[in-house]
Amino acid sequence: MKFFALGVNHHTASVELRERIAFNAERLSLLLSEQKDTTNLSDLVVVSTCNRTEIYAIADSAEILLNWLAHTNRIDVTELFNHVYRYEDIQAVTHLMRVASGLDSLMLGEPQILGQVKSALALAKQAGTVSKGLNHIFDYAFYAAKRVRSETSVGSHAVSMGYSVAQLAHQVFSHPEKLVVLVVAAGEMNTLVAKHMADMGIAKIIICNRGHERAEKLASELIPVVNVEIIPFDKLAENLYRADIISSCTGSLHQVIAYQDVKKALKQRRYQQMLLVDLAVPRDIDHKVDELDGVYLYGVDDLQSVIDDNLAQRRQAAVEAEVMVNQLATQLVAQQKVKQASGIIQQYRDAGYATQQQELELALKQISEGKDIQQILTDFSHRLTQKLLHPTSILLRDAVQAEDPDYFERMKNTLEHVIEHPRKPKIVAK
Repeated sequence: MKFFALGVNHHTASVELRERIAFNAERLSLLLSEQKDTTNLSDLVVVSTCNRTEIYAIADSAEILLNWLAHTNRIDVTELFNHVYRYEDIQAVTHLMRVASGLDSLMLGEPQILGQVKSALALAKQAGTVSKGLNHIFDYAFYAAKRVRSETSVGSHAVSMGYSVAQLAHQVFSHPEKLVVLVVAAGEMNTLVAKHMADMGIAKIIICNRGHERAEKLASELIPVVNVEIIPFDKLAENLYRADIISSCTGSLHQVIAYQDVKKALKQRRYQQMLLVDLAVPRDIDHKVDELDGVYLYGVDDLQSVIDDNLAQRRQAAVEAEVMVNQLATQLVAQQKVKQASGIIQQYRDAGYATQQQELELALKQISEGKDIQQILTDFSHRLTQKLLHPTSILLRDAVQAEDPDYFERMKNTLEHVIEHPRKPKIVAK
């Protein structure tokens, strides 16, 4: 049985194909519960996100995984064949570590994938398709992801507009828990800004949107984690002073935040500093606002240059992270080989002790029958030596006949070392 990783992602398959083989949690839980009692594929975890569907399993072959993926989604195997990647053993371990660390994500270093992999493991455990061995591999992958996060900077630089705004807020303000954020327009961009801000633990988010329905929708998503207030669009100017941070992205053809309105708001705030972020094109905020003392104004171009620089730093850090992941994958596989070898060695030693006990009982029986002790000991040592050396002799003979000449050379060197450096018997004090 080997460890396999098989699947498709944004690199290998179109969004249409990824949609056809994606799993929701309810359906996947049912499928795994049905799978746990099968003989050929009962030890597996399925990771399914918008960018990937992957199967991680301990099985006899990758074909079993491919057939299962095709069958459960009613797709012909030949249709999947050219879009599926397959990894085995150390390559599969390395791939899992890269995925969990965000090194294989569409957005390099994104942190959400680690939580998604953990959720996939938890669902498979609940369904009963995770053995101790498979669980150990995932635990080690999570350990690798933690190392990548803590020891490299692959995930520490902002590479999205929403995240960049949050990072700017951290730089400008020292107490995020006291901040009030005003989002002007509740579209996709400001939704991301609002969610990142909420994750910072700010005091309040004010939503100003032309339509009330979209504002209510965003508010419902934010209410569980932050205090939210909705104000009408025609009340924007008179509420500017309440906000420490303003993020605007209306799509309007005209400016919606004027210089005089910000100047008035600054005076009402007794000149406490303000951060204004204009994510709109054309711009929502009068560019002259940047001339006011205590006001920081950032536009799309400013943020994009920061994102480009940060993405370059992530790519540089990813090189270091890749080396770390490869080393950790090698360590895990080496540990598993040692563990496997330990079991075989213990079995071999147990067989040796059993042989010793058998020969000893025979010798003691012969002594009790009054036979010659010297002959008994001679026969005992001869039989015991023959039986203990027989397996090694067979291995050495097979090594000579093996196609790999290095195999015989390694065995010969090991035996020569044992012959030249035998273990000295211990001297027992009397």
